[in-house]
Amino acid sequence: MNNMNYFKAIIFTFLFVILSVSCKKENNFLKEIESDWLIKGNANWSFSNNIIRGEINEGDGFMYSKKRYRNFVLKVEFKPDSTINSGVFIRCKNDSINPLNCYEFNIWDNHPKQEFRTGSVVLKSFPLAKVNTVGKWNTYKIKCVDNHLQAWINNVLVADLVDENLAEGYLGLQASGNGTVQFRNMKLN
Repeated sequence: MNNMNYFKAIIFTFLFVILSVSCKKENNFLKEIESDWLIKGNANWSFSNNIIRGEINEGDGFMYSKKRYRNFVLKVEFKPDSTINSGVFIRCKNDSINPLNCYEFNIWDNHPKQEFRTGSVVLKSFPLAKVNTVGKWNTYKIKCVDNHLQAWINNVLVADLVDENLAEGYLGLQASGNGTVQFRNMKLN
């Protein structure tokens, strides 16, 4: 019986340490989001279990960085529902986040104009491949080197363009129209 109590104590201590580390990671990430990102528009943005969730009933909503970026590789996982209009915005000139002031790497499989569906750079390039993303976790990799922009979804090249318009700017995440989108594991190199 004494060995059983000892074993239970070890398991309890192990679980406590694991949960403490997990909570600290989540809390640190949440503080980073709160300190490095701004929220604008009608979407309800929340953070839980290392997932950023954007929910909206109508209109537009954005989370965008306080810092400006020039050359980088951005990796982020995303999971859209079937109704959401979403996207990853890069090199935004200002806090007027739209495809005229930013590069919008679209997330919207059911876009009424399929040339601007998921994988397109809205108003700049059509998707090079059709990748279906609704209801599952996907990976967007966006690479920006000077005027050369490339993007992959689930390791499939979907965008490859050269454009001189926006050299640097803010990053943004979008929830627009009606629905829910989730993001996780965002890394910027």
